[in-house]
Amino acid sequence: MAKSAALTVQRWGNSLAVRIPAALARSARFVVGQPVELSVTDDDAVLVRRAGKPKLSLAQKLAAFDPARHGGEAMATRPIGKEVF
Repeated sequence: MAKSAALTVQRWGNSLAVRIPAALARSARFVVGQPVELSVTDDDAVLVRRAGKPKLSLAQKLAAFDPARHGGEAMATRPIGKEVF
């Protein structure tokens, strides 16, 4: 069963915006940072679709970092080239 909501278009800076209610966002599996694609059909319906995976924040990237997979450190500590003091 399709879910729907009656919303109002509002100004957001120089653009227009519509807030997606939480229930609809959950049904569409939208999350914060989710890339979306908007399109308008021939009968003037507006479609909003997920367009890829959400971008991770720095905190999420650091939480997912596995030192064992990357040689134990995020950055090599052995000197390379002329950076030895």
